[in-house]
Amino acid sequence: IPRKGEVLNQMADFWFEKLKHVVPNHLTGVAPETVVAADEVDQVKGRAVVVKRLEPILVEAVVRGYLAGSGWKDYQATGAVCGVELPPGLHNAQKLPEPIFTPAAKAEMGHHDENITYEEMERRIGTELSRTIKEISIKLYKEAADYAATRGIIIADTKFEFGLDNHGQLYLMDEALTADSSRFWPADQYQVGSNPPSFDKQFVRDWLETQDWKKEPPAPKLPDEVIEKTSAKYQEALERLTGQKLA
Repeated sequence: IPRKGEVLNQMADFWFEKLKHVVPNHLTGVAPETVVAADEVDQVKGRAVVVKRLEPILVEAVVRGYLAGSGWKDYQATGAVCGVELPPGLHNAQKLPEPIFTPAAKAEMGHHDENITYEEMERRIGTELSRTIKEISIKLYKEAADYAATRGIIIADTKFEFGLDNHGQLYLMDEALTADSSRFWPADQYQVGSNPPSFDKQFVRDWLETQDWKKEPPAPKLPDEVIEKTSAKYQEALERLTGQKLA
């Protein structure tokens, strides 16, 4: 998808700056162009960042403010999402009474992450670290969702990743509140009961669902129209959320 990497990078930088009072992040402030060979500058400019060396916590911190995607399927089957019991009678895309924290275990490259219960998260990384990550993640989501609402965007759900430095200090890392890690909906097209058109990979996913593909490599070639529409969606998300055009 043309310029997608630049959009994600600029969007993540925006959120890291906006939310740094909640939790420190992995950015060093070092320009990537200054640490690569001259013939590699164009490859990294606008597309890369120089970050702190951290030990990743192998649990993704997913926060859901709305019932959508796999959460909706889970709820239909069990009345809960990742073990979090929810009130009966909720509908697809409905706002939840309070955001819920639904962790996922990080899978190896090329495999899907696996939803786990909070209790399983505690078993894997400990009670105290789990509680800290849950509290910070919900705070990050609420602040971001409140801001996005002023820009006409609903953040239905998102995922955060964290890491620890040598001193045990917790950092927000990887990406934050991008169109790849979040489900963004235009508020003016939101309606309970149906999924609004989203500013993320969903456009590509929806097209793939129409294809006779068994979800194993190689994936079908995307038509030019799908590529162009997806690129435009990403850039529109950046402009609407941040007020910035793609640099």
